[in-house]
Amino acid sequence: MSFAKWIGGALGWSFGGPIGAIIGLALGSFVDNLTDSGTPLIGDRQAGNQRDTYRKVPNYGQRTSQSQTQSGDFEVSLLILASIVIKADGKQDQRELDFVRQQFTNMYGKDRANKAFELFKRITKQNISTRQVCVQIRQMMDHASRLQLLHFLFGIAKADGLVTEDELRQIYTITGYLGISNKDFESIKAMFYNSSDNAYKILEIDKSVSDDVVKKAYRSMAMKYHPDRVGHLGKEHQEGAEAKFRQVQEAYEHIQKERGFK
Repeated sequence: MSFAKWIGGALGWSFGGPIGAIIGLALGSFVDNLTDSGTPLIGDRQAGNQRDTYRKVPNYGQRTSQSQTQSGDFEVSLLILASIVIKADGKQDQRELDFVRQQFTNMYGKDRANKAFELFKRITKQNISTRQVCVQIRQMMDHASRLQLLHFLFGIAKADGLVTEDELRQIYTITGYLGISNKDFESIKAMFYNSSDNAYKILEIDKSVSDDVVKKAYRSMAMKYHPDRVGHLGKEHQEGAEAKFRQVQEAYEHIQKERGFK
């Protein structure tokens, strides 16, 4: 399967807006490099048409019945936001890059992951408006999928063993632009830090609450983070969401053991 067919066949609303322009530039670079090296991918006219398609910018601010996020929409959104986070501290750590590649391999298999990583490397070379990209994602992507994006971004930042202040500020900025609440941000952040009250933060409650409130919070968070909430993105993303769901369960079990209730 050609690179253009792979990425083009997987996108819905990402064909337009700022994300479409970014992908168009990255795809154009990929096609141009292959043409220069004598490797045929698609014809020159097809390549030009493909790049023009990506650069079209419809009114992505208006939802339509066709605007549901597809697996490819989530994929390219993830690649773009990952490139922003990785560059937040002024350097690209190999462990973070390896994390991105490994996560894509786990989700999509080696062949698709290799194509995604080629696209990712070209995206990282672009100057990207964080706000414009996030506004498009916020307007077109459901809340559960945006939470899954945030969880992945923390995983990238932690891949080198430490979430730096620059990375944390960048993720926090992205969170605001994506329309994710501060409570959700703190909940997912707590999954990547070790402290005595992290279990409570994950469940978005205070240590002083009653056992009944803990139980209610667990039920609420289990529903919010259930893998079925991202079922429309495909099985690969449901499996990725299971890690977040397990952390909610583990947080609840920790509090149960600590307080001694069932």
